[in-house]
Amino acid sequence: MSTSMTKSETAAPAPALRAARGRIQQFLAFAGLIIIFAFFSVVSPNFFNYGNVTNILFSTVVIGLLALGTTFVIITGGIDLSIGTGMALCAVMSGKFIVDFGIPLPLGVLLAILFGGLLGLINGVNVAVLRLPPFIATLAMMLVAQGLALVVSRSTPIYFSDHPAYIDLSIGSLVPGSNFPNAVLVLAFAAVVAGVLLNKTVLGRYTYSIGSNEEATALSGIDVGRWKIAIYTLAGLFTGLAGVMISARLGSAQPATGMGYELQAIAAVVIGGTSLSGGKGTIVGTVIGALIISVLNNGLQIMSIPQEWQNVILGIVILLAVYVDMARRRATTTT
Repeated sequence: MSTSMTKSETAAPAPALRAARGRIQQFLAFAGLIIIFAFFSVVSPNFFNYGNVTNILFSTVVIGLLALGTTFVIITGGIDLSIGTGMALCAVMSGKFIVDFGIPLPLGVLLAILFGGLLGLINGVNVAVLRLPPFIATLAMMLVAQGLALVVSRSTPIYFSDHPAYIDLSIGSLVPGSNFPNAVLVLAFAAVVAGVLLNKTVLGRYTYSIGSNEEATALSGIDVGRWKIAIYTLAGLFTGLAGVMISARLGSAQPATGMGYELQAIAAVVIGGTSLSGGKGTIVGTVIGALIISVLNNGLQIMSIPQEWQNVILGIVILLAVYVDMARRRATTTT
């Protein structure tokens, strides 16, 4: 009796300890965002003004949407390298649906988002049913999506000049006379939906469970394969939404865009505290990570830092974030 109570008492603090460490990681990411923001505000007088802050939020939208879906995948211990080119393919499909096929705007947008879900579904089947490593499965999808975007569009941009309502989805404003873009509201709404799914639903609980211990989750009677397919499909839906938003922002579907976005999205997820080994992560942390990426990019551009050095600095930030994650894991295992 006393032995079982002792075990229970020793095991009880563990979840609370993990939650506390997660909050600390979130706080550190937020503190990092404030420090970076303050630094650029001091070194550049043009950084801290309404127009530039709005521009930062606007540039966070695409990376943020991709990162939201990727958060679910990485929490399961997986990875998705196809989100960048998948986004470009979804943008092209949006152009085909609305411009070439003449499908009404709401339905065309919905079909483009669902097409992203289809890409995610294929990734999920490859990972869960065919047992391909997520890195290989999504790397193959990255190449397939990149090729299909060029084939479907015939390597030519599809312009939405005759569909101003589509462009307004991103650069328009719900508030008359305001410069605050609708795209930021879309990201905020998507983040709320992602947060509810991750924290308040069975899908979210199983996402954490699979990432924490996939074997134990399967032994408890949960169909891990089916839930993995659902998680990758959900990530694909966010990819489809990102495709709609980037094509609306540019006013055209550019088939050659997309490469490199997957790295920035994954970086945002990791910087926000999601563990690459799975089982840990939050939507709030991911949004903070996406903001850090955007603030860095914007501040370095304002300081006229060459693009190649911007990549170097971003790479160092990613290395630091991964190192912190590894140090946190080692601390957790030794506790």
